[in-house]
Amino acid sequence: MRWLVGWSSTAAGSAEIGSAGATGFEGETVHPVGSQLLWGDPDPLWAVGDWRPDEVRVVQADAQTRIAVLGICGATDEELRLGLFTARGGALRHLTAWPGSYTAVVQAGRRVTVCGDLAGARPVFYTPWASGTAYATAALPLADLIEANLDFGHLAALLAAPDVPAALHDSTPYAGVRRIPPGHALILRAGAREVAGYEPVASLAVAAPPADPDSAVDAVRDALVEAVRTRLSAPRHVPGADIDPGPVPGMGPAERRAARGMPVPGIGADLSGGPASGTLALLAAGLPGMPGTVLGHGTGAGERLLAVTFNDLAVAGREAEVERAGTLAANPRLHHVVVAGGEETLPYADLDGPLTDEPAQSLVTAARHRARLASGSADHFTGYGARQVLDAHPARLADLLMDRKRRHLVRPVAALAKADGSVLVPARVYGAARRLARTPYRTGMEVLAERLLQRHFDEPGGAVGASLAALAWARPGPAARWLTGEALAEVSVRLQGATNRAGIGPGQRPGDFRARTALARHAADLRILEQAVEIRSQRLHAPFLDNQVVRACRTLPETLRVQPGARAEILRTVLKGAGIADLPPGWGAPSHASAAAATRTGLRAAADPLMALFDTPLLAQAGLVEARVVRKALRSAAAGEPLPLDGLADLVSLELWLRRLLARRGTCWTGTPARARAVPAGITRVIPAVESVRGGRGLA
Repeated sequence: MRWLVGWSSTAAGSAEIGSAGATGFEGETVHPVGSQLLWGDPDPLWAVGDWRPDEVRVVQADAQTRIAVLGICGATDEELRLGLFTARGGALRHLTAWPGSYTAVVQAGRRVTVCGDLAGARPVFYTPWASGTAYATAALPLADLIEANLDFGHLAALLAAPDVPAALHDSTPYAGVRRIPPGHALILRAGAREVAGYEPVASLAVAAPPADPDSAVDAVRDALVEAVRTRLSAPRHVPGADIDPGPVPGMGPAERRAARGMPVPGIGADLSGGPASGTLALLAAGLPGMPGTVLGHGTGAGERLLAVTFNDLAVAGREAEVERAGTLAANPRLHHVVVAGGEETLPYADLDGPLTDEPAQSLVTAARHRARLASGSADHFTGYGARQVLDAHPARLADLLMDRKRRHLVRPVAALAKADGSVLVPARVYGAARRLARTPYRTGMEVLAERLLQRHFDEPGGAVGASLAALAWARPGPAARWLTGEALAEVSVRLQGATNRAGIGPGQRPGDFRARTALARHAADLRILEQAVEIRSQRLHAPFLDNQVVRACRTLPETLRVQPGARAEILRTVLKGAGIADLPPGWGAPSHASAAAATRTGLRAAADPLMALFDTPLLAQAGLVEARVVRKALRSAAAGEPLPLDGLADLVSLELWLRRLLARRGTCWTGTPARARAVPAGITRVIPAVESVRGGRGLA
C-alpha cells in the first residue's frame, strides 16, 4: 500500500505536533512506519510506502506556501507553482485538472487543502485527533491512530445498500474515521475542518444545455490520449534492478524476474478483446515514441508494448474475445502474451491474501487477477471504469423524460423488447421511467427503508428485469436478503436519518445521480483490488478514471449514451480520430460469456473451505447474519439455484476481510504501545441505532 498522511492542529497544540511526530497516549512520539517526511510542523505531511521518486513532487513558494503532488501528474513544476499561487487565493478546481491520476495537497499558512478525485479511486479520509484533524488517503492508518472499533452500521449498509450514498454517508468500516465524497476537498484551518465541493453539479430544475455529440467525443479522445501520453512520458522502471542477485546457472533475466515475482520492465496493457482495454493498448502502442518494454530487459521484445490476454481454460465462452485479442496483437508494436488460467484461478480458489484498507467484492477474485498481472509490466494499463463513465445507467431514461426527449427512448426500449421477446416491454419500461421522473429523492429513500424493513427483495430477472429494477433512486443490495432483521433495521434507521438531514437530495437528475454512485462504487472496488493483487514494483493505470477523462465523458449527451452499442461506437470513433481504423470484425460486441458461470464453478470447487469459513463466522458474531442461513445459500448457489451471486461474494469478502483484520498484529505507527491499532478489542456487539429505537424513538 502507498498512502499519505498528515494532520492539522490548533495553534495551542502545535508545539506538541511537529516533524518528528506527535505526543501519543503515554508521552511517546508518534510517526508513520516507513515514511518520508514531505514537510514538517506545525502541520506535517508524510508519504508512506514504496513511492517512486518521480511519483512524489513538492514545489515550494516560501516556508509556509507549498504543494505536494503524489501519483502520476502531467503538470510541469512551473504549472504546479502557478497552481499553488491560484490555490492560495481559494480556488481549487484547477488543482484537479492536470492529466494523470494523483492527490494534491496544498499548504498556505495554516490552511491545508487535500483534493480527492472525481471517481473515488483516490479517496481522502479524516478523523478528529490531538485537538485537531488527522487525514490520510487510507482509512486503516487513521483507525490505528485513534484505536477505532468497527462501525457495524456501516458494515450492515455495505451489505444491504452498497450503492446508496444515503445509507453509507461519509462513514467507513472504522468508527470515527470519515471519508470525503468524490469531487470534494478537505480544507483544514488550524485543526478546524471543512469539506467543500470543487465540481459544479447539474441542476435538477434546469436542463443542461444541449451538447454536440461530435465535439463531446472529440473531447473524450483528447482526454484519453493525453492520459496515456502522460504515463508514457514518465520515467521507465526496471523492477528489482537493485536487488537482482546476478547470474544463476540455467536462468536468464526473465526467469530470475519470474522467480522473484517481479513484473516485466517497461509499459504494458491488458488486451482482453473488449473495447476498453483494446483502445488503451492501441493508443499506447500507436503514440509516437517507444512505448513498451525497456530494451535488453524482460521479454527481449525491444520497445514493443507488452499486451497480456487472460484465457480462462476452466470456463468456456470467451473464445471470440481471445481471438479478437490475437488479431489486435498482430500489430508490430505489440508483444502478445496469453496467460492460461485453470481451476486455480477461479473465484474463491484462493481465500488467503493481504489485508486491504477496506472490504470489497474483489477479494474473492484476487487470485484470478493476480495470475494475469504477474505476467504484466511494471506500468500496466487496464480498461477499468470505461463502462461506468461511458455507458448509460438505465435510470437515465427518466432523465430523458424530464428533458422532454421521449423519441430518444425508442431504440434502447426496442433493444430490450427484442432481448425479452415481449410486446409489453415498451409500456413497462416507459411506465417505470415515468414513475422515477416524478418521484422525489426523499420518497425514494423512504421506499427503500420500507423495503428493507419488510424484506421485499424479489426482483424480475433477465435484462428487462434488471433495467426495471434499476429505474429507482435506490434499491437493496444483492446480499440484503441474508441479513438479520436487526441489521436491516439499522440500515433503515440510517436511511431515515439521511432524509431528515437539512438539504436532502442530490441536486441531480436520478439517472445522473445513479451513474455517479455506480462509478464511485466501481472506483472504490478497484482501489481495493489493487491492494489485494499488489505485485511488488508494479503500478496499475486506469486512465478512464482520471479526472479529465471523467469530465470529458460527462459532457457526452444522454441521447448518445442510451443508444445500444454506444460505448463501442464512441471508442471506435476515438481510435479513428487517433489514426487507428483497422479493427477486427466483431470488435466491441458484448460478450455473451457470463462471469456467473466462473463464479458458480468456483463456488462448487471451493465448497468445503467456504463451509468452514462460515462455520463460526465473525459476521454472525457481529449480528449481521446467521451462519446457517449463509451456509444454506452457498450450498444452493453451488447446486445451481438462481441466487444473486454478487451478494454471496459480498458476504464472503467481508468475512475474509474481518478475519484478516483481527489476525493482524502490527500497526501503521511507531512509538505507540502495542494496543494502538484498529479494533484492539475484537468484535464487540454494538448496534446503536437499533438500541435507540428500542429505547422509544421508533422506526417511523
